[in-house]
Amino acid sequence: MAGPLTALRVRFTPDSEQTPRDTRPPGRRRAARGRGRRKRTGIRRFFTWRKLLAYVAALCALLIGAFTVLYYSIDIPRANAQAKAQSNVYRFSDGTILARTGEINREMVTLGRVPTGVQHAFVAAENKSFYKDSGVDPVGILRGLVNTATGKGTQGGSTITQQYVKNYYLSQEQTATRKIKELVISLKVDQRNSKEDILAGYLNTSYFGRVAYGVQAAARAYYDKDVDDLTVAEGAYLAALVQAPSQYDWAVASPKAKRLVTRRWNYVLDNMVDMHWLDPAQRKRMRFPVPVAPEPAPGLGGQAGYLVDAARNELIASGVSDQELAAGGWTITLNVDPAKQRALEETMRQGLDGSARRKRTDAADTQGGAVSVDPRNGRIVALFGGRDYTRHYLSNATRGDYQVGPVFEPVGAAASLGAKMRNGANADALPEVKRTAGALGMDTEGGGFATEESVGLGLMGASPLSMAGVYASFDHRGKRVTPSIVKSARRGDETAGPRNAVGDQAIAPATAQLITRSLIEDGGATAVRAVKRPPAGKGGVSDDKRAAWYVGYTPDLVTAVALFGEDAKKRKQIPLKNARVQRVADLWGDYTGRALGGAPPAWFDLGPGTGTVPVPAETAPSAR
Repeated sequence: MAGPLTALRVRFTPDSEQTPRDTRPPGRRRAARGRGRRKRTGIRRFFTWRKLLAYVAALCALLIGAFTVLYYSIDIPRANAQAKAQSNVYRFSDGTILARTGEINREMVTLGRVPTGVQHAFVAAENKSFYKDSGVDPVGILRGLVNTATGKGTQGGSTITQQYVKNYYLSQEQTATRKIKELVISLKVDQRNSKEDILAGYLNTSYFGRVAYGVQAAARAYYDKDVDDLTVAEGAYLAALVQAPSQYDWAVASPKAKRLVTRRWNYVLDNMVDMHWLDPAQRKRMRFPVPVAPEPAPGLGGQAGYLVDAARNELIASGVSDQELAAGGWTITLNVDPAKQRALEETMRQGLDGSARRKRTDAADTQGGAVSVDPRNGRIVALFGGRDYTRHYLSNATRGDYQVGPVFEPVGAAASLGAKMRNGANADALPEVKRTAGALGMDTEGGGFATEESVGLGLMGASPLSMAGVYASFDHRGKRVTPSIVKSARRGDETAGPRNAVGDQAIAPATAQLITRSLIEDGGATAVRAVKRPPAGKGGVSDDKRAAWYVGYTPDLVTAVALFGEDAKKRKQIPLKNARVQRVADLWGDYTGRALGGAPPAWFDLGPGTGTVPVPAETAPSAR
């Protein structure tokens, strides 16, 4: 007997005759079904969720397959020919040879000779997971490939194994192909070799600057001792140095670079504490171990070493690595004009040491630096770094640790003039001066820009090279000029540089023209006697009396000359004896007269109407 539920079930079964029928016409029924299942058209039909997942799976399979093929097709090669490195040849602008460099300084040592603390310092600096990883850092490799492909740089977080493979088996070129080979070979090397063998290889093949390959050569070059005797603090400095040898070499590092390498030294030691490789109490007692002065390479006496170093630093700044240059094979032609170089050397030597008849009594404690630039293209045509590179390794032309003094005043005047031209009133002085100085190429992070008094006295540090660029920018109607010493650099089919020395507008052309006019009226007369043409210039003595400056220019030549007080034995800054502006101005005038020789005088382009436009008294640089 069927109950009520059975009757209901039958009544509402879909097949039952009682099911309500769709009484709409057939056309409407088809339209309604179409609205419920709208058909995908065009490109959208290829991008459903299922198809996207299929695409991702196919891509992963393709990548895995491609990597498998690469893994079995790329073998570990023989060691590269780094030990057979060629010389680098440096030439003057006329093709005559200036110097040859490239002798490799390397002594292989076993890992047993490297103190454990020093080993740990390198691992803490470069690859904390070294003892656990498989030899590669996938994230770092991907970042390096992306950066290389997009032109955003060439650094990419390589492991110690990868760096060893690059140094020992591959070249230093920064290409995607080389990075892929590096990845595959690193995986194979990690499987085949022990971590101790890899670390030993890394320590023996890394480049430390001062033409030193390997940790033993570095220990000798920087601390005059064998690697066995290195302390943990010294090892931490060498580990920090590998990142940027030319920049972090304490003997030539700028104040900013010294801060950076000290920060990295602390980073290495702190990592060692984190890894329980260094006792915190011992870490707290450590002090930065200042390296010994370097021994210059043979054949770089006189000015040759200063010129070579300036060229190397410029190429490194443009993207050529320390190791690429140290590997040799480069022909590097400089912008330096031999005749102007001789004129600058003769002038500066006589100014520092006196004539053959009359020697200077303050010669030993006086250093001099000078840089001469063609403002039309930014080429460095002459550079004087000191009496002799083999006796004074630090170039006085590029060092930026002495106060610039009154020759900074035109920068402040340009900032004030620029603000008035833009806003019709004075802007906030300090930020505007700092912005203008930076736009003109000065380092604004090294101090001296904190107060109006420090800015007014020119307490910031600057180099003759930097100030030559600033005044060349005034001469080039306000376009930023970054002096360049490299004309060309070639190695086989590979080329590097030169960089574009004339950049964007740093200050308005009208501002630059007004500054030039004021420098003709106020400073140019100081040195006009020897030049016999209308120069613009500014000279002065720094507030601490340790430096005397003169920076001047004609339309076709800008030269910055500086004399520095330095204790000959302790290499410390001291007050400059006979600190007179006229002494430096005479050097500038004597050199400029010789350098320009019989060339017809050129005239400044001060713009339409500037001959009758007075320079505001409150912004015009005053002679001091």
